[in-house]
Amino acid sequence: MLKRKIEQKLIKWKNTPGRNPLILKGCRQCGKTFSVCDFAKKNYKHTVYLNFFKNPAYNAIFQGDLDVENITIMMSALLGSDAIFEPGQTVIILDEIQECPDARTALKFFKEDGRYDVIGTGSLLGVSGYGKQPKSIPVGYETVIEMYPLDFEEFLWANDISDVIIGKLKECFEKEIPVSEALHQKMMQLLLQYTVVGGMPEVVKTFCETKQMGSVLSLQRDIVNSYQDDMIKYADKKDKTLIKECFQSIPKQLSKENKKFQYSLVKKGGTASKFAGSIQWIEDAGIVTRCYNMDIPELPLDGNAKTDTFKIYMRDTGLFVSMLEDGTQYDILQGNLYGYKGAIFENLTADILGKMGRKLYYYHKDSGLEVDFVMRYKGDCCLLEVKSTSGNTKSTKTILNHPEKYHVAGAFKLGNYNVGRSEKILTLPLYMCFLLTEF
Repeated sequence: MLKRKIEQKLIKWKNTPGRNPLILKGCRQCGKTFSVCDFAKKNYKHTVYLNFFKNPAYNAIFQGDLDVENITIMMSALLGSDAIFEPGQTVIILDEIQECPDARTALKFFKEDGRYDVIGTGSLLGVSGYGKQPKSIPVGYETVIEMYPLDFEEFLWANDISDVIIGKLKECFEKEIPVSEALHQKMMQLLLQYTVVGGMPEVVKTFCETKQMGSVLSLQRDIVNSYQDDMIKYADKKDKTLIKECFQSIPKQLSKENKKFQYSLVKKGGTASKFAGSIQWIEDAGIVTRCYNMDIPELPLDGNAKTDTFKIYMRDTGLFVSMLEDGTQYDILQGNLYGYKGAIFENLTADILGKMGRKLYYYHKDSGLEVDFVMRYKGDCCLLEVKSTSGNTKSTKTILNHPEKYHVAGAFKLGNYNVGRSEKILTLPLYMCFLLTEF
């Protein structure tokens, strides 16, 4: 069974006095249902489970009186002995809640009643305003948590890397001392594996059990196809083709030297007015994340961001690699990245940072200054350069050498190196990116 960080967030929610019903939202197939059901089994005496996608008949429970007593009677009638309601001991799981808008409206009444905990799970699209919508969203009566696919640390756990080993990496990072060569090589190998496998739970499970990359790729492409099916299911008819064209342009966008998103690469003559809504749709689905250019690399990051100039990265690097040509997985695992290495390692970094809940920023000026990522770290503005093997940090050094103009505390250089420091630049192996958790 895969160990997931979401479990600690669910426990924190359960331990909150006067807690609201919970909505756990996330992209397709990121493990929401399994995590919630496993949590319920460990923490409650009784679980009442409804899946509105598999059983649309359950919608009828919420079509009449939304009084909790009436709802539980209806659940008992439909589920029989599987529905046991004991105050303080029963959790009600409303899976795929976006398929039953009235069930989400009912969360207000469950909160006011207070006898039972309720957890709803839903796709980002369904919960965020696409598709069916409730008559009344219970603002103030629900707590919303977003779940992601496995991050790199969860991938390490799945591959039997213990917290003791991870603690050793943290020690090397904090003390700025090199990692032992054997551990360094092992971690670089795991990082390349994560690059091609990504964090979709079923994909990770298959990889760990079989090590068959053909099976991994097949599952990943099934997920990518399911995303495109969602574009047909949820998008307005007039937008379906535009959304698919934007989605399919992502590998081409990232292969450019200047990775700024260009609408003309989606389709000749493409403009923001035509495709901006499509990009928003794909982002709302949890498939991609935007990385915004900045007027100047300093805090506040969001306040200095240019909302109309951005890069696009896939939220899960394994799915990104699966969209590339056959043989790419093998090349990456062998360390042969060729011309695509910049795109792959930048997307990998965006994956790791994004799954921390970080918004992404970069800095580019026509004068030639360019930094891959700009981030808040320990309360200061820091630069992040991603170099797959080698490469200079001319732009970073220029910025650091002009403190009177740029309010930047320091920089990290990530790549195929061990730990080391040169003045304000701390060089780190790329696998240590997951340790940059302090905001």
